[in-house]
Amino acid sequence: MELGFNLTSADDNFLEMRDEYLAIYDQVLTHSPVLFEGMPELLDLIEDQGIRWGIVTNKPRRFTAPIMHTMQLDERAACVICGDDAVRPKPYPDTLLMACEVMQRQAKDCIYIGDAQRDIEAGMAAGMRTAVALYGYLDVTDNPKSGAQIF
Repeated sequence: MELGFNLTSADDNFLEMRDEYLAIYDQVLTHSPVLFEGMPELLDLIEDQGIRWGIVTNKPRRFTAPIMHTMQLDERAACVICGDDAVRPKPYPDTLLMACEVMQRQAKDCIYIGDAQRDIEAGMAAGMRTAVALYGYLDVTDNPKSGAQIF
């Protein structure tokens, strides 16, 4: 709400605008979701090599599940962990550690790739090798936190 509409929770109409926005989003989120360019091929390559992968997002499950189903990613991903699956979403490592539990892997044996500063912080806090994809909320001019590899 802050980025798109310059509204904060202190604004008088924040709750009304947030609820209206989420109701509209709920209606359109599965209309034509697509992966970023190159991602279908990358996922195929990963799977062809027998590597399991998962999704950890701060998006609430009520929005994530329909998108994952529409894109048939829920059948391919070893796990889908949402921000509301844990008490503390990213930048805390809780959801990443939940994904490790589901996938029965140690965090040190995982690579986490995110597209926001909170992803870098969560991955590093979880003890994962952490990388940032510059097609999301960050770009090289944002000077991502050191320790993350840049793709």
